[in-house]
Amino acid sequence: MSDRTESGAPASVARLVARLQELPGIGRRSAERIAFWVLKASDDEAAALANSINDVKRSVRNCRVCWNLAERDPCSICGDSSRDGSTVLVVEQPRDLLSIEHAGMYRGTYHVLMGRLDPLDGIGPDNLTFGDLARRIADPAANAGGVMVQEVILGLNPDLEGDTTALWIEQQLRTSAVKVTRLARGLPSGSQIEYLNAAVLADAFAGRRSASPDGGRTR
Repeated sequence: MSDRTESGAPASVARLVARLQELPGIGRRSAERIAFWVLKASDDEAAALANSINDVKRSVRNCRVCWNLAERDPCSICGDSSRDGSTVLVVEQPRDLLSIEHAGMYRGTYHVLMGRLDPLDGIGPDNLTFGDLARRIADPAANAGGVMVQEVILGLNPDLEGDTTALWIEQQLRTSAVKVTRLARGLPSGSQIEYLNAAVLADAFAGRRSASPDGGRTR
């Protein structure tokens, strides 16, 4: 029985390439380049990569307050007493949070939905973490720092699915006393928050507006 595939590569290399191709944004050529880097790397370098992957799987979890990725619970943002726990910025994914943190202009807290409404892909409200956001709003003890949430900023991506999700959240919060705002439309339509620069994000925060004429409040 041959230990080589039809392409001529050893079976173990072919399996590695196939696994790498399953990663987002990695095509066959990129997967092959990474696989051959692993082959050329020293044993220590290859082991360090493998150990880093194992460490991530063992130690990283979702913060019980905001669902950010963290090695401690609550995460470093929710546990930071200098952050404004009364303001909660809702984002779709942890990578959006990282982009905003890197820009350095926001000092409130976050809530990560871990997705967005997309019926075509079978993603509905039950697939999001909105229930935990609602608990934070209803019960200060469930929020970062134990403070009452006063403003929810909808920082979802400015595309069809993001807008649909933002509208749904706004409707769910309409009967609460919390102020609901959205980032300004300085965000280019169809763009992704994780790719925006600091200047664009700063303008979006500065120009944020009420999500509805009454700011999401009841009359």
